[in-house]
Amino acid sequence: MKKFNIPDFYRSSLISRIKTYRKQTDPRKKDFSPTILDFGPVEFKIARHFGFCYGVENAIEIAYKTLKENPDKNIYLLSEMIHNPAVNNDLRAQGIQFVMDTRGNPYMDINDITPDDIVIIPAFGTTIEMENLLREKGIKTKEYNTTCPFVEKVWNRANSLGDKEFTVVIHGKHTHEETRATFSHSDKNAKSLIVRDINETGKLCDIILGKIPVSEFYEIFEGKYSEGFDPEKDLARIGVVNQTTMLASETEEISNCIKSALLDRYGAEKIKEHFADTRDTLCYATNDNQSATYGLMDSGADLAIVVGGYNSSNTSHIVELLESRYPTYFISSADNISEMKEITHFNPESKNKIKTSGFLPDKEKITIALTSGASCPDSIVDEVLNKILEFFPDRKGNDEVINLM
Repeated sequence: MKKFNIPDFYRSSLISRIKTYRKQTDPRKKDFSPTILDFGPVEFKIARHFGFCYGVENAIEIAYKTLKENPDKNIYLLSEMIHNPAVNNDLRAQGIQFVMDTRGNPYMDINDITPDDIVIIPAFGTTIEMENLLREKGIKTKEYNTTCPFVEKVWNRANSLGDKEFTVVIHGKHTHEETRATFSHSDKNAKSLIVRDINETGKLCDIILGKIPVSEFYEIFEGKYSEGFDPEKDLARIGVVNQTTMLASETEEISNCIKSALLDRYGAEKIKEHFADTRDTLCYATNDNQSATYGLMDSGADLAIVVGGYNSSNTSHIVELLESRYPTYFISSADNISEMKEITHFNPESKNKIKTSGFLPDKEKITIALTSGASCPDSIVDEVLNKILEFFPDRKGNDEVINLM
């Protein structure tokens, strides 16, 4: 896989050595068990896969290269480059101006941007409407388009479904930049609908089966369907794609639910006319990270710490998985851990920050599962690990532990 030129301060000394070791010993990525670092009184189980993915490193490389090569130009980013505050704050500090927030609310008047300015499209991609607007303003974006190729793969899949006259059901969060972009690209060639989870999908299936009146469709899915969507006609042929950072297991459950409803309505002999068996459209990094998270869940720990941006979809799903097994703390950096052994962590469901005292159990040896999202720099994971190690003055040294792997 291509190596990217990203700033050194995003890389780490400890985590990079672990990742190099795992790549050398498991080049085909068959082993999803965690790496164990035994420091004596505390043991870390480090997920097999986590941190920057291909799309993130590509986007960061383009952004910093653009800054370096255009010191005298105004440089704009349509929204957050990725969902990590450290990365976005550094880009702002370097002089990049953000056009809108993650939900599309403007920070500035886009009409103030001129053809002489540079506009970077983030890794999530953008809508066709925004692409057309930039083109009409004479702004060239091809060189500065950092859309992840795995997001574009979803767009291509949706396009092929539209060519076959299937309605595209998108498993995603309808306010998320990537899902808004995917909906826009899908909508140009197919009737499209966004479902958030299996609960919404259950209602959709009840509409297909006539258990919920068709008239209620528009209220249940307000703001999530194509203009002119006719449930009686457009729910007869369906294919499913997803936001690339969703839970793979939930996408599979959603697909099976829709297929089952269409089987009940049209019969097994006609199912191929009504349901397109599309392969899961999660990106490789999301699949790897989720598989590695299951590896952490099977390995046993006293608690789990997940590091990443609080608005990161793929990170929140890792939290969701781990908290079903362990007390789990979702933090953005080592600054969330105080010298008094307090941790300030984020609850993705309530969207609140919580302060917990004594998060480390009082026992002779503590085992901590540690991972991060695909948009989190390894250097931040390094800092979190080292911050926790400060609570254990009698621990083994980092080099000693790494050399024992």
